[in-house]
Amino acid sequence: MSIQKLLVANRGEIAIRIMRAAADLGIASVAVYPEDDADSLHTRKSDEAHQLPGAGAMAYLDVGAIIEAARATGCDALHPGYGFLSENPALARACSDAGITFVGPSAELLELFGDKTRAREAAEAAGVPILAGTAHATTLEEAHAFFAGLRGVASMILKARAGGGGRGVRVVHAADEIDDAYARASSEAKAAFGNGDLYVEQFVAHARHIEVQVAGDGHAVVDFGERDCSIQRRHQKVVEIAPAPGLPAPLRDRIIEAATRLATATNYASLGTFEFLVDASALDEHSPFAFIEANARLQVEHTVTEEVTGVDLVQLQLRLAAGTSLRDLGYEGGTSVPTRGFAIQARVNMETMRPDGTTVPSGGELTAFEPPAGRGIRVDSFGYAGYRTSPRYDSLLAKLIVSSSSADFADAIRRTYRALCEFRIEGVSTNIPLLQALLQHPDFANAEMYTGFLDDHIAALAADLGGAPQLYFRPPAPVAPVAPVAPVAPAGPVQAGVKVDAGDPL
Repeated sequence: MSIQKLLVANRGEIAIRIMRAAADLGIASVAVYPEDDADSLHTRKSDEAHQLPGAGAMAYLDVGAIIEAARATGCDALHPGYGFLSENPALARACSDAGITFVGPSAELLELFGDKTRAREAAEAAGVPILAGTAHATTLEEAHAFFAGLRGVASMILKARAGGGGRGVRVVHAADEIDDAYARASSEAKAAFGNGDLYVEQFVAHARHIEVQVAGDGHAVVDFGERDCSIQRRHQKVVEIAPAPGLPAPLRDRIIEAATRLATATNYASLGTFEFLVDASALDEHSPFAFIEANARLQVEHTVTEEVTGVDLVQLQLRLAAGTSLRDLGYEGGTSVPTRGFAIQARVNMETMRPDGTTVPSGGELTAFEPPAGRGIRVDSFGYAGYRTSPRYDSLLAKLIVSSSSADFADAIRRTYRALCEFRIEGVSTNIPLLQALLQHPDFANAEMYTGFLDDHIAALAADLGGAPQLYFRPPAPVAPVAPVAPVAPAGPVQAGVKVDAGDPL
């Protein structure tokens, strides 16, 4: 089976990323957009564009309209990207009913890993360690009882049973915080995922967030190494690194083995990411770790894995969806794809930061948009000069991905900092100053990072924003207007063959 025409059911940078991978495979692509998103760059990077009914994010969440767009444009496959409908089993089933190849895991796998409590049960059954917690939709009373059972100085975390991206998550350190945290997390989960159910886990205060990229064909599983996603802002990732710097090799091997064991036990097919927390309070090869969730889709941060492995993961995902086996693609099940050097992804978001560290979304017209370039620098974005952003969509404007073949993590940091300094964005405020301050923090350079690092240091980092980082571009100097020059009439006819001196009028 081969894919001829692909509908990309997403927008912005990830839609463009998928379209480019498809084009390299000779697959035509179709973009979708509602009327209020017609100027987004992804509509101009596809072979064809189809307007959706409605407006805003809800237009991209309409399963019926998405399937109708695929039918109307003659697509035989559909890629959901990340976010929106990417983990929605209803879309996978609708594609199957319409005879359209869904580029992603089966509806059954989406249901399994989309329910975080079922995913915990599957991990436990496979012998993969999990945190103490509940394995069902947890009531407020049950949350109180679980917290009371922790005793001592332990804390717990309330998490949405469905969805991801840091939404529907609250940390509780004291019993009198539970009621308010439960109400807020449930309300946020309901608004984001249509499901307000929560579950609880013991909270690991000083943890590294390590995730493993795998690919499966339903029979065999291959891993592409791990990523460190510990730099987060209120449970949302800001910077990702591959491989995880400073992670002891025996610990890395144990985490990867746990990920591939769970993927194999569930007959995983397509790309997938298995996420773990590592107790980093005294990090060594014996440090405990625990599975927290699996993302059965393409991840935002797949880019850093691509840069250190040299593998186009989106093309791999498309080939697997078309029915090609890992063996036919040159991969032997149970093996690890080797990596080289380090890659760092910095998410450039449209926002401003107050002195106390709180952020405020920004927007407007991009009057200048000049991304950095050069060896080891990649920018995935939908920005362009003249584009007017919309508050109806996510604040992510660009992903800066920087790689270095050096085994020294500091080399990748320096290149990333230089690239951020070279990034010229005007008209819209971004978090680039925060990213620059973060990269200069000595603890980051020493890989002494953990999930609460950014929140714990945000006030100090905000204070550093006033510093003037080295700029690797000069803002354009104003050009003085030129006075018009009156035309000079010739003194007489110019004859052929007559020499004219430089000062002679013509």
